[in-house]
Amino acid sequence: MAAALSPSRFIIFPAIFFLIVLIPLYLSPINRNRGFLLLLRLTTPLSQLNLSETLQTSLPPSPLPNINDSADHGAISTNKIKERSPVEKIEDGLARARAAIRRAIQTRNYTSGKEETFIPRGVVYRNPYAFHQSHIEMEKRLKIWPYQEGEQPLMHDAPANNIYGIEGQFMDEVESGKSQFAAGHPEEANVFYIPMSMARIVHFMYEPPHYEGQWIPRLVTHYIHFLAHKYPYWNRSNGADHFLLSCHDWAPDVSSLKPDLYKHFIRALCNANTSERFQPIRDISIPEINIPPGKLGPPHLDQPPNKRPILAFFAGSAHGYVRSVLFNYWKEKDTEIQVFEHLPRNRNYTNLMGDSKFCLCPSGYEVASPRIVEAIAAGCVPMIIGDHYSLPFNDVLDWSKFSLIITSDKIPEIKKILKEIPAETYLRMQKRVKQVQRHFVINRPAKPYDMLHMILHSLWLRRINVRLPS
Repeated sequence: MAAALSPSRFIIFPAIFFLIVLIPLYLSPINRNRGFLLLLRLTTPLSQLNLSETLQTSLPPSPLPNINDSADHGAISTNKIKERSPVEKIEDGLARARAAIRRAIQTRNYTSGKEETFIPRGVVYRNPYAFHQSHIEMEKRLKIWPYQEGEQPLMHDAPANNIYGIEGQFMDEVESGKSQFAAGHPEEANVFYIPMSMARIVHFMYEPPHYEGQWIPRLVTHYIHFLAHKYPYWNRSNGADHFLLSCHDWAPDVSSLKPDLYKHFIRALCNANTSERFQPIRDISIPEINIPPGKLGPPHLDQPPNKRPILAFFAGSAHGYVRSVLFNYWKEKDTEIQVFEHLPRNRNYTNLMGDSKFCLCPSGYEVASPRIVEAIAAGCVPMIIGDHYSLPFNDVLDWSKFSLIITSDKIPEIKKILKEIPAETYLRMQKRVKQVQRHFVINRPAKPYDMLHMILHSLWLRRINVRLPS
């Protein structure tokens, strides 16, 4: 993915960003209705929801059709609308998608024009009918336009391996020209991608040992001002249909320089810390995954529950408050709760996860940890330990059904908590871990319901929760 560029280009390209004159943005009003996304999460029991009232505020205004009329009955009357703008066509499609999802919730069934190879069902989903129909609608309607401006290595290039590898895998999937979700023209797009890699920016521009927090947001802000001056798309939505994806720890800082400019902007982040301005209703939590060279993720292990003799396991570096507390209480002190900072040479990390009933997944310096994906791949029930972490895909997945989540103050009680779990409860949870594995696997090209599709679906949910002015 990386291109061979001369050293002078590394200097000239960032300099161009900082020479761009700030252009006043005349941002049009936007109606960001939150009810629909909350509906899909179904934190309120379905029986208590007034679906018509909840969705009605999401509907586009006249002259777009009412979803209970034309959206349910096929073609739109040309007597009502002779010629629609690209935005009206997009919003009409999104209105139809909302209507289809609402019908799926009401009828507990789905509508699809093709054979469905996978049908989400079970308690691991907050509402499997809403999720299934929403994914169907996403496959039909989501169109992403990656802005073409900018040059490698800071733009259109990202690491495809190791801890930040999700940046490159996602970018290449969207920009390869092979994705079904790629828009052929920006007028066809309902979502716009800022193709920057925070990992690349830090690699090429950061000068240790000092981190000064303004240069990353300044770089991104200059680029967005440039786009807003050149195209109408940012201005018409206040950035609510624009997104950036990054797994770097510093990525949340992109919006720190001008918070009002990024008020509606979607940040897809591994570092999804709600105490640091991450907003789950707007932003997207993406899984942190360590992608080895030549592979797409950790190995999948199939040991049955009765061949997992270790109650709980963790091995990792001592960085961050949560891990320091974990090591203080449990580091090499218990045969059932096996916690290591440095794993003995005669013991294999992957095999130990496969031999464990529960895998401890403590936060490090930041809230996310690749051990959650590793645990799920190993068929090991994750025990997620940390504070203020908004979990990936939480809009559709009910993490309480296949993982344990504790705050850092409960670390001394880990063994007591695990010992009190009945055997039948563990078996159900372990079975559900196997059920959700498909959602934490990277495929190239992406496949329905895999990790890349789940990230796209999180983006889709936030887009159908926005109505642009006609």
